[in-house]
Amino acid sequence: MSFFQGCILPDGQTFDAEADQSLLKSMEQGSISWPMSCQAGTCRTCIGQLLEGEVRYEMEWPGLSAEEKREGWILPCVAYPVGNVVLKDPLAD
Repeated sequence: MSFFQGCILPDGQTFDAEADQSLLKSMEQGSISWPMSCQAGTCRTCIGQLLEGEVRYEMEWPGLSAEEKREGWILPCVAYPVGNVVLKDPLAD
């Protein structure tokens, strides 16, 4: 099982991001609070911005537009880390 490091900015919370499970699941295991609902990539409640790193999806096209993907938006409920990741806290600002 591969582990990567996840970090949430601006507060710097960290979590172990397992390669074989969604980022949302890894954040839950690390006691990190993140908005969520359907956990299937359709409701967009969990949408967040990936500041650094890369993710993959097991579904062909999660509920994101091509423009959102280019801007770094991800759906952590169905996004799997490919390496270390840094996310922006959706509740910050």
